[in-house]
Amino acid sequence: MQYRKNRNGEPISLLGFGCMRFSRKGGKIDIEKAEKEVLRAYEAGVNYFDTAYLYPGNEAALGEILERNNLRCNVNVAAKLPQYLVKNASQFDKFFNEECRRLRTDYIDYYLMHMLTDFGSWEKLDRLGVRDWIKTRKDSGQIRQIGFSFHGNTEEFIRILNDYDWDFCLIQYNYMDVNTQAGREGLRAAYAKGIPVMIMEPLRGGKLVELLPKDARRLMEDFAVKRSPAEWAFRWLMQQPEVTCVLSGMNSMEMLEENIRIASEVEIGEFGQAEEVLIESVRDAINAKLQVNCTACRYCMPCPGNIDIPGTFKCFNTMYSEGKGSGRREFMQMVALQRETRKCLNCGKCETHCPQKLNIREELARADKALLPWYYRVGLKAIGVYKNYMDK
Repeated sequence: MQYRKNRNGEPISLLGFGCMRFSRKGGKIDIEKAEKEVLRAYEAGVNYFDTAYLYPGNEAALGEILERNNLRCNVNVAAKLPQYLVKNASQFDKFFNEECRRLRTDYIDYYLMHMLTDFGSWEKLDRLGVRDWIKTRKDSGQIRQIGFSFHGNTEEFIRILNDYDWDFCLIQYNYMDVNTQAGREGLRAAYAKGIPVMIMEPLRGGKLVELLPKDARRLMEDFAVKRSPAEWAFRWLMQQPEVTCVLSGMNSMEMLEENIRIASEVEIGEFGQAEEVLIESVRDAINAKLQVNCTACRYCMPCPGNIDIPGTFKCFNTMYSEGKGSGRREFMQMVALQRETRKCLNCGKCETHCPQKLNIREELARADKALLPWYYRVGLKAIGVYKNYMDK
């Protein structure tokens, strides 16, 4: 495992474990499976484990695993204040203490203001006195490093970056987000200030593997060096000196071992002109097929109308990356054949939480029309299953 450094010169593993996607069984986190994966990652040198208040059960699962194996003092735990839920200053302590209880710890190594979308979201916390609160917690040793995670545009990211003496930040960044989100400009602005940058969504919620168009996949297969789509995406990130740690939601040993290998082998600046041309060509091929720019982060969930929004968009995109039949079959299995009532309430709650700022209601209507042509609807109604969730 290779390491880069935080502002104190302490090592951070180039590969970080994103606990958001721990496997589930019977609706609950499969703690035995997650434990094996966490222990293998630790054995291989991963020392950064990312959690959040919003991810159901992941903080408690990680806390249990670390306590049971006496590993808490040997790893860095990243947790996040759900700033979008904060209404008054007393809630800073409320959420922080609850997270420490779940994680079975009395301190957080890397604590983030979660999902800042613009300067205004940071200003709200500032007005509530978050600077004094952070100072108190850092002085006591309960917070070791303070940072923020960001979903918004480059300009707003840089405003937040420059408004406080941050220890680190977490951004969405991959070869499709070079000029969106914080982007390469934001990455380099943080690096210039000596602020470590952690990376989320390196595969855009798996899209750069699972939904890779056939022609984009063929470009990679025909390249002189043979690598999987996931490896291309991770190497593109890890070979950049401005990147400190790349988070991966690893929920299989196969995925874990591949990522460990990559993070052990990659060299800074290893991409030459040929590799950059390949990535540019793959980017063009993906953009030609993409229908909805959803990363499956699930911030839009749960939906009050019981719609699986990320699942629907995944199937919609699959129609155009792998064929209409594939997308529709997947939709039937994942969504349409479920018997729960699904209906868009037109409340717009999903859109207020979407980091990508998607017009979700409009896109759902498009997806519904494409995924369920009239003959599918007739068949589903005949077996008493289908309810058109776009009916008002």
